[in-house]
Amino acid sequence: MDNKKIIVFDTTLRDGEQAAGFRLGSEEKLEIAHQLAKLRVDVIEAGFPISSDEDFKAVQLISQEIDGPAIAALSRAVTQDIEACAKALADAKRPRIHTGIGVSDIHIVGKFRDSKYGTALDKKKERVFQMAVEAITTAKKYVDDVEFYAEDAGRADRDYLFRVIEGVIAAGATVVNIPDTTGYTVPEQFGALIRSIRENVPNIDKAVISVHCHNDLGMATINTLTGVKNGAQQVECTINGIGERAGNASLEEVVMSMHVRRDYFGLDTDIDIKELYQTSQMVARRFGIPVPPNKAVVGSNAFAHSSGIHVDGFLKSRETYEIMRPEDVGFPQSKLILTARSGRHALRHRLEGLGIKLTPEKLDKAYKRFLTIADKVQEVSSEMLVAIVEDEIPIVAERYHLEHLRVTSETGMTPTATVTIKVANELKQATSGGDGPVDATYKAINEAIGASIKLADFTIHAIASGADTLGEVTVKIRDGDDVIIGRGSSTDIIEASAKAYIDGLNKLASRKGA
Repeated sequence: MDNKKIIVFDTTLRDGEQAAGFRLGSEEKLEIAHQLAKLRVDVIEAGFPISSDEDFKAVQLISQEIDGPAIAALSRAVTQDIEACAKALADAKRPRIHTGIGVSDIHIVGKFRDSKYGTALDKKKERVFQMAVEAITTAKKYVDDVEFYAEDAGRADRDYLFRVIEGVIAAGATVVNIPDTTGYTVPEQFGALIRSIRENVPNIDKAVISVHCHNDLGMATINTLTGVKNGAQQVECTINGIGERAGNASLEEVVMSMHVRRDYFGLDTDIDIKELYQTSQMVARRFGIPVPPNKAVVGSNAFAHSSGIHVDGFLKSRETYEIMRPEDVGFPQSKLILTARSGRHALRHRLEGLGIKLTPEKLDKAYKRFLTIADKVQEVSSEMLVAIVEDEIPIVAERYHLEHLRVTSETGMTPTATVTIKVANELKQATSGGDGPVDATYKAINEAIGASIKLADFTIHAIASGADTLGEVTVKIRDGDDVIIGRGSSTDIIEASAKAYIDGLNKLASRKGA
């Protein structure tokens, strides 16, 4: 392998999803996986098959449909987990099982308290070592490419860590993942850890060293970069840095740091950096986690200049205050203004510039909605176009469709909502009051379809600025243990709220096979 090339392992669909408070549906995961393949990541960690039927289905679907990247599935060092991974990955062209176990004293004592693992710490550590080796041996029966994660390696006893790594490589591990699971280490320590592994594990040349850093102290990106500077050959990241607690190393930050500072790192990746912005936006929409304006590389302010001194310098020479160009990472630069008088050709041109290609039938549907919006907002932005397309062309079949909504709200009076919902080919109508117009709308929808869905979360996001703009609502709805995300957009925020709720209901119905 070219030692200048860094392997990019994307875990948005596994570790990133754990932060969202809900599980993405298999269709949503597949859509993101297609975009990750377009981004040209080397490995997609598609999920944790043993954790749920939906996760198993997602890994299976991605394995069947995605070409290019290796497809990885996560397991614990448990035979049943590993077998589930093997089944889910059966159709993958390049399958990888990612298995592992906690290796720090803190994890070993905390997770393996039962006396069957031994009573003293040294006995427990010996049993964990055996479990690690056995897990690799089992996984190798199913796939050639097996990655081992040494959980909480950042706080592990060094000599024990070296022994575990040597043992799993001898058993057939092709990649050894060195996670800073709790985001505890600082760059100098983490770099020294990677360097010490290279110097003290005799068979380390037979495996790729991977780094997987968390952001609890805000150092996930720099720890990852320090890891590769000290010899790691694979980075494990998520889009937008989403992940448990404070998140994971941000893929776009890690990749662009190596790209912009080739002079320092002497490293590069195969990532198509022009797809970074589009991928970031898709993940933000699907997870319902907006990208902060000041987010490095892909935030809306990443290339904005407002200080008088900065603007003056930028206008004279953009390199004065820009170390990369917005077009480098795929920020839409089209100057074509779309209004109510723009035709289908202009709309198609702008959508294709955003990486969205529609069939004539779907383009016609999007165009009709575009005209409705354009009449109200004068000029339609790229962000609005994406919202329109996703609103009109959902990724799951529509079991429920909002036909009509009427809301009355007056100071001192209980708001009421009347809805007409199309269910299959039947129209259902209901009227309900509530604590606010949105609550009344949701209660009326529940009554119309005979459901008892609970609202778990509700957020409103204005697409673009100004009074005449599109509002996008993201909801999380709960049905028992299932939490589903729904999204809807409209110039009327109550209508957007209703559409988001209906979108969530359709995804829930799809999940249940209704």
